[in-house]
Amino acid sequence: MPLSKHIVLFGAGKSATVLIDYLKELSLEKGWQLTIADNNYETIQAKAGGHPNTLAVQLDIENAEARKALVQQADVVISMMPHALHFLLAMDCIEFEKHLLTASYVDEAIQQLNDQIKEKKLLFLCEMGLDPGIDHMSAMQLFNSIRAKGGTITSFRSHCGGLVAPESDDNPWHYKISWNPRNIILAGKSGAIYKENGVVTHLAYEELFDADRQVTVPLQGVYAYYPNRDSLGYIDLYDLKDASTFIRTTLRHPEFSFGWKHIIDLKLTNEDKVYDTDGMSVAAFFKLHFEKYGFTNRLNDMVGQENPSINTGTGINQLNFLGLDDDMLINKGLCSAADVLQFILERKLALQPNDKDLIVMLHEIEYELNYTHHTINSSLVVKGEDSIHTAMAKTVGLPLGIAAKLILENKIQETGLHIPVIPSIYEPVLEELVQHGICFNEY
Repeated sequence: MPLSKHIVLFGAGKSATVLIDYLKELSLEKGWQLTIADNNYETIQAKAGGHPNTLAVQLDIENAEARKALVQQADVVISMMPHALHFLLAMDCIEFEKHLLTASYVDEAIQQLNDQIKEKKLLFLCEMGLDPGIDHMSAMQLFNSIRAKGGTITSFRSHCGGLVAPESDDNPWHYKISWNPRNIILAGKSGAIYKENGVVTHLAYEELFDADRQVTVPLQGVYAYYPNRDSLGYIDLYDLKDASTFIRTTLRHPEFSFGWKHIIDLKLTNEDKVYDTDGMSVAAFFKLHFEKYGFTNRLNDMVGQENPSINTGTGINQLNFLGLDDDMLINKGLCSAADVLQFILERKLALQPNDKDLIVMLHEIEYELNYTHHTINSSLVVKGEDSIHTAMAKTVGLPLGIAAKLILENKIQETGLHIPVIPSIYEPVLEELVQHGICFNEY
């Protein structure tokens, strides 16, 4: 007997592990078909091979004929591909009238498809991961509960970070990579804009990573934060036009922000491909790069800046950890400094097999009710199991899997282009997330 529903997942990388486990169990329970497509055959076989109702397909996403054939078979398509490739799947989903889910930000290209999505009565649900995703859902639930009592929200600060658990924190960066390493290298490149105390503030890339910009999370400690991209774009979606403060941020340990400011100042995130790395060691790269920009004689001054909250010597220790004297060969052909930095970080800051990552989210809300000022804070902490079943994979993947199930069960019936800020989407998803240990504490 043919299986009744078909979910096609494109992308089986780090952040898809828990999603794949969820979908495999779901397909078995419901008698549905699951197809997982990725260009890495070993990866999809390891994560999906041999499971009932699950088909692993090796696929080059840019092979239009093969990609379209898979989309055509689907009832729901989930894209865990790099952000730039979502548009290919979006066009296919419109052509073959299929629903589409992603964890990525809505970009201009996808926005321009809105009329076609509506016309075909499809649901394209984006920003359905952690941040963006769970942050939207949990915040909107709080906002609507405050409004139901007659309250008016005056300030909203939302912080979220993918971090390393304390028991696995063993390097001077206090960080390990649990998601796409390229995104870590390029984080903040476009600067940030937000509103604080009624003033719209623009920060350039070079100004973002300030170790003194801090917040305390109960039972976790003090973290530094840097503002995310364009916070203002969400004011209307959240219906917070009257709020005097609106800011969305990323959490890091203060030492990370202190060190990453040096990385930027040392131009190690530059994207001009000017280094022939074949036969070049990491130490030779650093020497050449610092000489190129005239940093050699003042390197110790740059990374030895004092900060009351940072241990003396942290900056130079962080650079030494990356490999100022490392003879490891790069051998990646023509590279930018950012390419080489990514190569280094993927090796130096990798999660080891038994390492655990940590997700921390904090909403800080102020509101007026009956002429009285109130505050409510809501925090989420999720710890990973190991380097494969990470907290990042869990919090990014499960909202997508749950939403796919709810769509196929006709429990989410919205159409058009959406992010999860309406109750018909976020209420049932948050309800099931609690069953997986993803729940907020309010205080």
